[in-house]
Amino acid sequence: MSEETWHEARLIPTSGISGAEEQERRATSAVLAVMSVVKEFGRALLGPRGAPAGQVETYIEVPFMLGDKRCYPDGLVRVSRGAKTWTALVEVKTGKNELQTEQLENYLDIARDAGFDALITISNEIPGVAGQHPTKVDKRKLKKVAIHHWSWSYVLSTAVMQKEHRGVSDPEQAWILGELIRYLEHPRSGAMELEDMGANWVSVRDAVVAGTLRASDKAAPEVAARFDALLQYVSLRLGQKLGTDVLPILTRKEQADPGLRAQEVLARMVSQAELAGSIRIPNAVAPINIVADLRAGRITCFIDLDAPREGRPTTRVNWMIRQLKHAPDSTRVESFVANSRGAGAAELLGKVREDPTCLITDPKKEIRSFRVALSAPMGTKRGRGRGAFIDSVIDLVDAFYGDVVQHLRAWSPAAPKLREAPPEERAALTSTALSSQDGPESAAVAESPGTSS
Repeated sequence: MSEETWHEARLIPTSGISGAEEQERRATSAVLAVMSVVKEFGRALLGPRGAPAGQVETYIEVPFMLGDKRCYPDGLVRVSRGAKTWTALVEVKTGKNELQTEQLENYLDIARDAGFDALITISNEIPGVAGQHPTKVDKRKLKKVAIHHWSWSYVLSTAVMQKEHRGVSDPEQAWILGELIRYLEHPRSGAMELEDMGANWVSVRDAVVAGTLRASDKAAPEVAARFDALLQYVSLRLGQKLGTDVLPILTRKEQADPGLRAQEVLARMVSQAELAGSIRIPNAVAPINIVADLRAGRITCFIDLDAPREGRPTTRVNWMIRQLKHAPDSTRVESFVANSRGAGAAELLGKVREDPTCLITDPKKEIRSFRVALSAPMGTKRGRGRGAFIDSVIDLVDAFYGDVVQHLRAWSPAAPKLREAPPEERAALTSTALSSQDGPESAAVAESPGTSS
């Protein structure tokens, strides 16, 4: 038998998964076990949820009594450091299975009665706003017990970032984390990527194009929420590649009340036929803005940055062109002058490279900022693959960051330089006072006859 047909032994095999129940049990056991062994991974997941940096113990299917009913949460995590102990129950769903309100409320009651700190849920559901839970539960049950949600995309992204970018101190633990990553990336694990824009995507999109969509339409909020979930997913994917935390941008009011963000997305979709949002990459020159024009069938990514504060208009345009040497000719560049409103002078980068003056409408006016944008046809399918909306957004964001954003730097003025005086001016500045004549000749003059002592 040829060795090419041999299958490498895996710590967490995907073979033998017989159904949804087995899939959930194996995924739960795999994640919790690796959390307890790889301390950096466990800390990355549990630290932001309030757990101390201590010894992590994990268990699966721990039985509890709720009244006269026996309940089996999928898992339990306990973190101990000194006299402090932090404990959370864990509920897991894989594939297309969704979390259920009644089940979560039962587990919140169990956690409260046992004096536990939190309930952690893991599923393929991605909430539109980070920190928001995808399942509605009675808020009164959250007075003593916190509820946290991880999407499988988030768990996988955290594992990859820890192994590839932040590092694992122990080589064997790094290998174990790599085995978890391989498992979660396998389609049979049930840890899926964002796969669908929802059952109402096509009908809502067609209503927008026809101009018949109303904010009161029951299907519209679902599409708005799915778009924000897509922004979360795009941020996780890009952050995983860059090794940093990429996050959608929300105002303080939207962070405090996620419903405001949903209303804003819905209102813009109805009034302007657009789905829009922004993501922030640490140390990038500015946020990336993403706009899906449903009526025009195009997606646009753009970034705004300040122009240099000195130099002629042509100098400022050339400064912008030099930073875009990796960008395709189809990139659109727009210049805005001081004290003006509305659109500026815009042209494709290919033409701007040939003639920088095409971005200068009036040589006497000062260019204050630039907008750099890249657009592509919008996919229409609700699922994944070629011609899908989700993939068209992901591909454009990746291309825009790689070809444009990562090469941009903010302008900063040069440090002031000392002025060099002309030779004759330097001679005039030479001191002739006796106190400055400290050479041998000066000393001889001072001691010559005729001087009083």
